[in-house]
Amino acid sequence: MKHTPYPAATAATASTDTAKPTTVRWRIFLILLLLAAINYIDRASLSVALPLISAEFELTPALEGLILSAFFWSYALMQIPAGVLLDRFQVRNIIGVATIGWGAFQALGGFAHNWITLLVTRIGLGVAESPIMPAGAKLNGAWLTPNERGRGATLVDGGAPLGTAFGAIIIAGLITWFDSWRIAFIIAGVGTVAAGIWAWWYIRNHPSEHPQVNAAELAYITQANDAATQANGNRKAVLKELLKSRSVLCMFAGYACYNSVFYGLLTWMPSYLHQAHNLDIKAMGGATFLIFMCGFVGELVGGWISDKWKANGGQPNTVMRSMFAGSAAVAALCILLVAYTPDAARVIALLCVALFFIRWCGMYWCLPAILGGKSKAGVLGGSMNFCGNMVGVLVPILIGLIVQFTGSYFLALIFFVVMAFGLMLFSGLIDYRERGLA
Repeated sequence: MKHTPYPAATAATASTDTAKPTTVRWRIFLILLLLAAINYIDRASLSVALPLISAEFELTPALEGLILSAFFWSYALMQIPAGVLLDRFQVRNIIGVATIGWGAFQALGGFAHNWITLLVTRIGLGVAESPIMPAGAKLNGAWLTPNERGRGATLVDGGAPLGTAFGAIIIAGLITWFDSWRIAFIIAGVGTVAAGIWAWWYIRNHPSEHPQVNAAELAYITQANDAATQANGNRKAVLKELLKSRSVLCMFAGYACYNSVFYGLLTWMPSYLHQAHNLDIKAMGGATFLIFMCGFVGELVGGWISDKWKANGGQPNTVMRSMFAGSAAVAALCILLVAYTPDAARVIALLCVALFFIRWCGMYWCLPAILGGKSKAGVLGGSMNFCGNMVGVLVPILIGLIVQFTGSYFLALIFFVVMAFGLMLFSGLIDYRERGLA
């Protein structure tokens, strides 16, 4: 019997060629969106509860900073190892173990009896969350066609603004409802574990393994990807060669610039609105929710436009370079106007527009599969996220120093404008054509 690279489709997939394709691939990416959103909700829980935790554990500002940074350092340092694991082992199992693991650490945080045990749970949270985004890049290559990768990438990355928008509301609501940050942590952790079990039950590594994928959907995915492979050759992806590629290096640099803008706004925007425009806590919370929801909507719109444009005959380089350059340019202009706008309502409107467009660059998450093929999508995705998150650690510190020494946010906003132009530059140097790499 001839050996096939993937398990044969089950009886459930045996359908006529004329049947309407199922949409299992989009359900999988909606689950990944949920996991990414939970990812951001759980990582934000400490920031929301910190005033209560600090009073209970008598934390100094230095210890607060240490505990807050523990997640980001452990998460960033585990990105490349997580990517290597995803390329060597089954993505489905790693997603399940990772999600259940970070849910367990989130719940264990509710039982912490001093700052040391809380610190350990935050490090565990960072390590366990690390495979999720590279896993999305890996599944993007296996489950989606070239004309669907943009929507898949923005669904996964859209969890960042969605989780940021809802995270503070959910965690604060649980703390208020139960009058306990510990119970809030435990409930959030148990909910994450349940989501992890569900994700493991539903997700498969390849369409041919899923019992709900019919023959029409399987043929649609495999034929589109086989055509792209045949058109561009079928070469083995070699990591050493990939890391010397201009496109891969520019992908790392462009994603770092993108995260410089997003993480800078994520960490400092509430303080900016409060200090520079005198918004109270309630108004600041409402503005933050509105701005990041605009980012989530913009991300989905960007992915849809990209895929529609390519499906209608647009060349990948024309489509992606135009969209990345255009979105970064609009965001840069809006942030520059923010620096010169005294009216708070106009500032919020400009930031809504900036987030709407800058989040189009969530499509960077389709690049690891395009540039590295299926076999190296995990390690390239992990490496890209490592670069992005190391910047995410350093940029908030840099912005704090700028604000402290200048006494205003003007130069901080100009820094974001410069990073947006860097995003334009590096995105324009990437070759977005399918490589045909195995």
